[in-house]
Formats: sequence, structure tokens, C-alpha cells
Amino acid sequence: MAKSWLTTWWGTPFVGLAGGYVASQIGWPLPWMIGSLLAILLVRCLTPWQLAEIPGGRKTGQWVIGVGIGLHFTPLVMEQVSQHIGLILCGALITSASSVVGVWLMRRTGEDRATAFFSSMPGGSGEMVNLGARNGATLSLVAAGQSLRVLVVVLCVPAVFKYLLGDGVPLNHTGSVNWAWLALIFPLGALAAWLWQRCKQPNPWLFGPLLTSAAISVACDLHLGLPNGASQIGQWLIGSGLGCHFNRDFFRRAPSFLARTLLGTLLTMLIAGLSAWGLSALTHLDLRSLTLGMMPGGIAEMSLTAETLQLSVPLVTAMQVMRLMFVLFLAEALFRRWNKRSLG
Repeated sequence: MAKSWLTTWWGTPFVGLAGGYVASQIGWPLPWMIGSLLAILLVRCLTPWQLAEIPGGRKTGQWVIGVGIGLHFTPLVMEQVSQHIGLILCGALITSASSVVGVWLMRRTGEDRATAFFSSMPGGSGEMVNLGARNGATLSLVAAGQSLRVLVVVLCVPAVFKYLLGDGVPLNHTGSVNWAWLALIFPLGALAAWLWQRCKQPNPWLFGPLLTSAAISVACDLHLGLPNGASQIGQWLIGSGLGCHFNRDFFRRAPSFLARTLLGTLLTMLIAGLSAWGLSALTHLDLRSLTLGMMPGGIAEMSLTAETLQLSVPLVTAMQVMRLMFVLFLAEALFRRWNKRSLG
């Protein structure tokens, strides 16, 4: 009975909370997400205790964080973002195109085209696995490559920004709490997520609440924020879910493939940083915000980093969303064209 209890999800929230608390005490960036992620990862890798994901936990975390991100959008912010739409498209395109580095590394070491391509694309893990399945990729390697990419970006980027680049310029975001508006936005966000999921669209529990919250915030010119602690709860749930994707078998599986994925991810991050520096020099926009917007990580994680460091959350979110759209809508067509030309 005890062993059965230990292998369920019941211990996951407590280990995640312990990790988040320790990380918050030592001043680690995004402590409740990264601390819970690392704590659960270490427990799963170093002990027989295979913590399972909290049922619905990651979706709930994305729901909370999605609403919080959307509340940063106001008419003035949307006007500022629309003024830089060309820059947003350019940054997203550069990030998407930089994945060619990872594909090249995989192909140089003998990986088949489909696996090399879909494991290197900076899109969502589930979406890339689905596309890979339709095109003959090795799905376990695609999933491993995508998971490792997100892990590396989440662990490295917030730490680098906090300890090497410092804090950004504070934004004029009041962050006041209005419970009546939140009582409307949260259920509508959940409904949007459910509909988005029913339509089989990507990342529904982040995009649905984010779009709903942003639309209401812009339409009604709200200047709201989440109550104290809500963002930390979202971080804890997302981090606890991410940590459950890793164990000893994950890191033992095809170590050379994972090493190439790690190298490809680091090179892509370097390209993103250099490109952001160039775009910042041309436009005089904040280098930190541009860099975060171009990183090949998750939308929630990069937007949370922007929020924590007081950077432009809407700009980072817009660039991340645009990059994901590029990958989702163009990846399969580009792969099939490449494959056809190679066979021809």
C-alpha cells in the first residue's frame, strides 16, 4: 500500500512546494516554477520514488498564468505592440529559422530527416510529436528532444537574465486587483480553453485564457493584475508538471542524441541573443525584452520571466506566440518540400 501511494501523484505537490520554497529563500529567479521542477526531477532521477503529474495540475497552472499574462494587455500597450509588428515578425522568423542549426547537427550524425527536423523545431512538444507521427519520425526521440529543449531554456534563461543582465526598467502596470472582473475573466478563460481544446488547437489551456483575458482587458481598458500568490501557484503547478517528464531512463536514452539536442539548443539561444542585440541596436528597444521574445522556450515560461524582471510582457508574449504560429503552420509544409526535393 505504501509503495502504491509513493508511486502516485499525491507526493508531487509537497515535493514541488518544498523545492519552490528553497529556491525562493536563496533568491533563484522564478523560484516556484524552477524550484519545483528541479526538486521533482531530482527525486525521480535519484530515488525509486517516481512522482506522477498532478491530474489537471499543469492545465490549471497554465490557466492562471494565461489570465495573468493577458491582463498586461491594454489599449496603449496594444498600440505600442502594433507599431513594432514588423520587428515581431522578424524576430519570430529568425528564431524559427535558427532551428536549422539543430537539424544540421542531427543530420550530420546520421539521424533520419523527419526525426532531425521535428525534434529541432521550436514548437510545442505535443504538436511536434503529432507532426512527426504523420511524417515517419521516431516519436520517442522527438518527444525527448522537445522536452530537453524546454528544460534547458527554462533553467538557463531566467538565471542568466537575473544574475548577469540585472533587472529591467519598471513598467507602468498598476497590478490592482478587482475581484468582480476576475470572477468574470477566469470562467470565460476556462470556457475558451475548453473550446480551444475541442477544436484541437495547440496549447489550449494557455492560449484560451490568455486571449480571453487580453481581449477583455483591451476592450474595457482594464489595468488589473492577479492577487498576491496567484502567479506563484501557477508557477508551482507548471513546474511540478514539467519535472514529471524526466527520470533516469530519460537521460540514459540515446545519450548522443540528447547531447546533440543540448548543443543545438545552446547554439539556437546564442543566435537568438545575437539577433536580439542587432535588432535592439536598430530599433533602440529594450535588449532584454527582445532577447526573451526570441528565446526558443515556452510562452508561459518566457512571459513569466519578463514579468518577474519587469520587462515588456506583451512584447515578449507577442514574439513567442508569433514564433509558435510560424512553426505550427509552416513546419510540415517546409519539411515535405525539403523531403520532396531531396528525393527528387
